[in-house]
Amino acid sequence: MQLTGHLSGLADAVLADPTLDEAMADARGGAVRALDLTGPEAMRPYVVAGLVRADRTVLAVTATAREAEDLVEALGDLVDPDLVAHYPSWETLPHERLSPRSDTVGRRLAVLRRLCHPGTEVTNGPLKVVVAPVRSLLQPQVKGLGDLEPVELVPGDTAPLDDVVAQLSGAAYSRVDLVERRGEFAVRGGIVDVFPPTEEHPLRVEFWGDDVEEIRSFSVADQRTLDKSDRLWAPPCRELLLTDEVRERAAELGRTHPQLLELTDKIAAGIAVEGMESLAPVLVDEMELLVDLMPSDTHVLVLDPERVRSRAHDLVATSEEFLGASWAAAAGGGTAPIDLGAASYRSLADVREHSLATGRPWWAVSPFGIEGELEVDADDAVGAVPSRTLATKPADAYHGEVERAIGDLDRWRRDGYRVVVVHAGHGPAERMREVLAEHDVPARIAEDLQEASDLTADVVTVTCGAASRGFVDDTNRIVVLTGEDLSGQRASTRDMRRMPARRKRQIDPLELTAGDYVVHEQHGVGRFVEMRQREVGGAVREYLVLEYGASKRGGPPDRLYVPADALDQVTRYVGGEQPSLDRLGGGDWTKRKNRARKAVREIAAELIKLYAARQATRGYAFGPDTPWQRELEDAFPFQETPDQLSTVDEVKGDMMRQVPMDRLVCGDVGYGKTEIAVRAAFKAIQDGKQVAVLVPTTLLVTQHLSTFSERMSGFPVVLKGLSRFQSEAEARDVLAGLADGSVDIVVGTHRLLNPDIRVKDLGLIIVDEEQRFGVEHKEQMKRLRTSVDVLSMSATPIPRTLEMAITGIREMSTITTPPEERHPVLTYVGAYEDRQVVAAVRRELLREGQVFYIHNRVNSIEKAAARIRELVPEARVATAHGQMGEHQLEQVMLDFWEKRFDVLVCTTIVESGLDVSNANTMIIERADTLGLSQLHQLRGRVGRSRERAYAYFLYPAEKPLTETAHERLATLAQHSDLGGGMAIAMKDLEIRGAGNLLGGEQSGHIADVGFDLYVRLVGEAVNEFRGDKEPELDEVRVELPVDAHLPHDYIPSERLRLEMYKRLAEVRSDDDVDLINEELLDRYGEPPVEVVSLLLVARFRARARQAGIGEVTIAGKNVRFAPVELPDSRVVRLNRLYPKSIVKAPVKTVLVPRPQTAVVGGRPISGIALLEWARQVIDSVIDPVSEHQEQK
Repeated sequence: MQLTGHLSGLADAVLADPTLDEAMADARGGAVRALDLTGPEAMRPYVVAGLVRADRTVLAVTATAREAEDLVEALGDLVDPDLVAHYPSWETLPHERLSPRSDTVGRRLAVLRRLCHPGTEVTNGPLKVVVAPVRSLLQPQVKGLGDLEPVELVPGDTAPLDDVVAQLSGAAYSRVDLVERRGEFAVRGGIVDVFPPTEEHPLRVEFWGDDVEEIRSFSVADQRTLDKSDRLWAPPCRELLLTDEVRERAAELGRTHPQLLELTDKIAAGIAVEGMESLAPVLVDEMELLVDLMPSDTHVLVLDPERVRSRAHDLVATSEEFLGASWAAAAGGGTAPIDLGAASYRSLADVREHSLATGRPWWAVSPFGIEGELEVDADDAVGAVPSRTLATKPADAYHGEVERAIGDLDRWRRDGYRVVVVHAGHGPAERMREVLAEHDVPARIAEDLQEASDLTADVVTVTCGAASRGFVDDTNRIVVLTGEDLSGQRASTRDMRRMPARRKRQIDPLELTAGDYVVHEQHGVGRFVEMRQREVGGAVREYLVLEYGASKRGGPPDRLYVPADALDQVTRYVGGEQPSLDRLGGGDWTKRKNRARKAVREIAAELIKLYAARQATRGYAFGPDTPWQRELEDAFPFQETPDQLSTVDEVKGDMMRQVPMDRLVCGDVGYGKTEIAVRAAFKAIQDGKQVAVLVPTTLLVTQHLSTFSERMSGFPVVLKGLSRFQSEAEARDVLAGLADGSVDIVVGTHRLLNPDIRVKDLGLIIVDEEQRFGVEHKEQMKRLRTSVDVLSMSATPIPRTLEMAITGIREMSTITTPPEERHPVLTYVGAYEDRQVVAAVRRELLREGQVFYIHNRVNSIEKAAARIRELVPEARVATAHGQMGEHQLEQVMLDFWEKRFDVLVCTTIVESGLDVSNANTMIIERADTLGLSQLHQLRGRVGRSRERAYAYFLYPAEKPLTETAHERLATLAQHSDLGGGMAIAMKDLEIRGAGNLLGGEQSGHIADVGFDLYVRLVGEAVNEFRGDKEPELDEVRVELPVDAHLPHDYIPSERLRLEMYKRLAEVRSDDDVDLINEELLDRYGEPPVEVVSLLLVARFRARARQAGIGEVTIAGKNVRFAPVELPDSRVVRLNRLYPKSIVKAPVKTVLVPRPQTAVVGGRPISGIALLEWARQVIDSVIDPVSEHQEQK
């Protein structure tokens, strides 16, 4: 078993320190039971690595989850990363009526499984280090979790499909029709899709009979497979599995305590229900601690014991409060009828005693020791603990003073110290070596340091690693500095999650439920009734049934059957509230459609003027990328998403062209838009141009300045901010710098738009949160930028922008790849209760987070704040509302962003664009008074980092809710994760109508024809003006006796069938059909004959459309093609090839006899043969291929 990481040589060197060496000798065989080591934070990974080398298994305890993750990263460099695991804690408290997320549970169970029953693979092999936040250490868990069998499959296994499904259900995976998040599985024919909580991507297992044929991973977005996987390893997703015994106990519990029925009934029926874990102690026999599951040679190592202890204390207190609050809520204020104490957090002292009693040593590493005599703490009942102090000192923070740092490095090197500089990425490491070389300091880059002898005293070693802090060890003569020590700022981008892989096309099943309004392009607004299969002319096809207005007053509504393969004619209606249904064949729809079309043409003409003007201006064409540009890009600490890469390329491409760029980048918060801006800005500077970054709020100036300067540290770039938080003198300096060209990048608010601002050589304007700038700001920008490149960024673009982008007036790039780790926001809807609020605030303080408390009346806001101070005395509370002075408001927001206080009591003013990733709880006091989009926007303010976010929508307990308020809250509670900002922008467009594209008159038209069709009309009009007119897609009716549909046993779910039909209806060429065929094979397996026919019908329709034919139907013994106009020569050919054909020129129809299987007594041909024949008729007579060639 390999114990090394790529910097293990560095660990060897550090561990040679005499004090550390003695300490490690004490560790062997667990000789010394309790020991306090005193040393800087930077030493922690080395102490852990030392214990591993002394043959101990280590349980490292940190105060917070964030620290645990960072420690795991840093340890991966010193010991083999496969031997280290993070044991996450629940993000819910033990007594809450909320369940922990399935992926948290899956990761926990995977760790326990590897501790109790290690496998042979790298992914499930034995562990040497478990890093756990104190919360995981104190929380009792159901006994025997390590013995739960994961569902395991390898290609070549024999496993009956039904057994696998039963195992997955038993492991608490929920069965769905489309796997979208962890802990779900879907079954289609012989294919099982599973998303194990521990995997990056879901897996698709293909069975052949009862044998596992192959296992591949696939992407959630478009459900297409990615690459082969060698096994499925799916740990359970719940820590309370519903065995028969648990179900019986639940039934019993429900009989004795009827107020628990809503939980216990479901559990007894074997349905996993939200919050059932809170009843665990009464449903299972015993609970155990994490320490009990660790091997007997375990060393418990507490890092920063002071913080761990205070954290543990808060956890225990909050947990007790929650126990109180949840029972008060459940039993209407009565006493708790059953004892759930077994699930409460244990105290740290208990766990410590328990650990020592079972023979597991308990060591601590603290940043400061007590000189001289040790005082005995009350917690240390074990007696005084010996302590050792390490000679190392933490490294200075240089805060970007490169010269001073280099001077120190050189001095240490001359004094014979071994000096190592650790950077997070290759780019900065290279840069560091160059800077040292410029100052004549010998330096080299080392990919890995396997041996201590790899470190020498004559050159500075630069390497890559995850350490965040450095140290100086005088006795051992070693210095380690990190990139963070040098720049002095914690890499803020570090919190961004891993970006997932490219999303090709989002799968977005057309969700139609009975009663939804739809728009049919030819017939207008109708109501969707159902999907139904009918037999027509001896063949089964699937139809959408739509209901239209009654043709007679008071009569039944008319029904229209739309064949599923003509779905492209149907879109969902989004526009007004309750549209009236059109009558089939009435003139009303045509009138409305034409009216909208006319209005749209006028808009299009205006838009085109803008477009033409822009195409005509000459701008500056930037040169190709420089080596520095590449260096900057390599330094990006994350994997770029393909969307990000393609957007960067598009932006650079635009910059290198002569036409000024006008590009809009859309993407949700946290999708990496800023990185694109950084790269574009850097490119502009390389050509000696200046860059202006325009942001809507002063707070964003601060945020962007810190991001930009962090990414460009080490390059000679002058960055300045311009906002209200500066004194006049500072602002004057910045302005002067802009005018004489010494400032490269300026980040500022509207102030940048003042007429008195002169910029020497402006090359690029970047506008962030574009939707927050009004028309007049845009006018001022035009003054600045007749021929300057402009890059706008927005998460939720305003309707007008969206419209221009959809129609191609401005170029638009969307980044639709979300960080896969984004968790839905847990939404709680209920009556206001003090205890609930206290518990919610305390929970957030425990994870060092912040809270938004929304109180929408300015006059009583101070009272509300005082109330919270009284309820939670330890919280730091501030208020913000729109009636404050702007300056004062921004100061409060800035303080909140810099974590100077914990609770912000404010009005709905925060719904726009404030991005505080540390605020993850939102409490809305009177949620019944706000609108849906407002609630959604507010909820979107939390849940922006890796932590689980909570939203509490409260309403007064004494007042009954109005009907609509109830509806709204219910909707939100169900959709805890509506799609990103783009979807909301579209939704907003839908709800409000795009009344502000270029004027107020539009919204009426959108209500008339529905949003989707409207956007299409605008697109068509624009294309027409541009001259590249796309032919309007006419409906093609193919009614031939062909069995062509998607059988229910091939695609069982209706919404997925709808999605496939819609895609087939949009087919334009054979290539499109090939792609769909490929996808069907991939997602659903080998298509049956009906599906093959369906694909052929799609090909045939594309061909007919190309020939300009609108319908191909059966008419008696003939097949009818219309509209068709044939010149005489071809009429002759028709009669020669297909005798008895009839040409009806006035009605543009051709009837061709349908062939028989035999001349006498044969049946007319049908199915695939008939399609082939009809295609031949088109190819040879109606639209001959040969003539196409001649025309070309």
